[in-house]
Amino acid sequence: MKFARASGTLGLAALAVVSSSYAVAQDAGWYGGLNIGQSSAKIADDRINSRLLGGGFTSTSITDDDRDTGYKLFGGYKFNKNFALEGGYFDLGKFGYTATTVPAGTLTANIKLKGLNLDAVGIVPINEKFSAFGRIGLNYAEARDSFAGTGSVNVFNPSPSKRDTNYKFGLGIQYDFTQSLGMRFEAERYRINDAVGNKGDVDLVSVGLVYRFGGDTSAPARRAAAPEPVAFAPVPRLAAVTPPPPPSPAPEKVSFSADSLFDFDKASVKPAGQQALDKFAADLRGVNFDVITVTGHTDRIGPPAHNMELSERRAEAVKTYLVQTAGIPADKIAARGIGESEPVTRPGECDAEKSTRQLIACLRPDRRVEVEVSGTM
Repeated sequence: MKFARASGTLGLAALAVVSSSYAVAQDAGWYGGLNIGQSSAKIADDRINSRLLGGGFTSTSITDDDRDTGYKLFGGYKFNKNFALEGGYFDLGKFGYTATTVPAGTLTANIKLKGLNLDAVGIVPINEKFSAFGRIGLNYAEARDSFAGTGSVNVFNPSPSKRDTNYKFGLGIQYDFTQSLGMRFEAERYRINDAVGNKGDVDLVSVGLVYRFGGDTSAPARRAAAPEPVAFAPVPRLAAVTPPPPPSPAPEKVSFSADSLFDFDKASVKPAGQQALDKFAADLRGVNFDVITVTGHTDRIGPPAHNMELSERRAEAVKTYLVQTAGIPADKIAARGIGESEPVTRPGECDAEKSTRQLIACLRPDRRVEVEVSGTM
């Protein structure tokens, strides 16, 4: 049958809608569900009487069966918080009547209604959990009738049927337990062709569950109320100023000529050298310092090993004199010798000197003792 093929095609489409499980944003996504409730039809007794009179009968009583249980399966896509498109399958149940006639007889009629629908749904959120909605759409319904007569009543077409497309509309309210699961209560009206030339309305009042694919199964979080604005006078912010660290004091270095402190090739401080060291020690009185380094230097005359030893003994001699005479703590003064390794004269500067005496005089700047005071305050 054409209806069976159309029903199967649309049914598969509706099932695909219900089965889709795409990840969705908070206000958009796929959903599906099931509603069940009471359906009711408006059976026109006056029209039944009129048809019986047309056949030569008069009804003495009409008993209407105008209520049944109906249900619907639905699926849809919510585009945003205010609009969705929904389709599905519905079965409104069975309705009928029994008319007792004169001449003696009865006429019994039943109609079964089921079909497919497609609706546009407008949604109005009320709060975090409640929302109201309205729908308007089309239904494609099949009406299957059955007629039976007794006594004088004969039925010429006992099972007429009709497939037709008509409008439908409804209103409802939804309560969301979570972002994924909600409950609906709604009332709908289906316009139906009854297969014997009449059109009427069937109402379905139902309750059901709706499941939203991809939603959060936890309860909807309450939105925190926005804090009341608080007026306050701006307070000027003072930038924190970090004073720069004090500059490290530059080392103070004094260079003593070795010829003024010692005799040639000797390491004992002579009286003239003692006076120079006494003046140096006097200048240090009242001065805080970290360490004093005494470095002995020689010229290049003689073997390097001898010059290294001589420079070390001269540095130790100056240290000893400053400790013993000037009272400088021994742990704050260090002595070292580096021999001829750091001359003051330039390379080749004294090579032109012919005699040893002239060479000794030319290399005089290389023979020295340097005293460096570090961390003075």
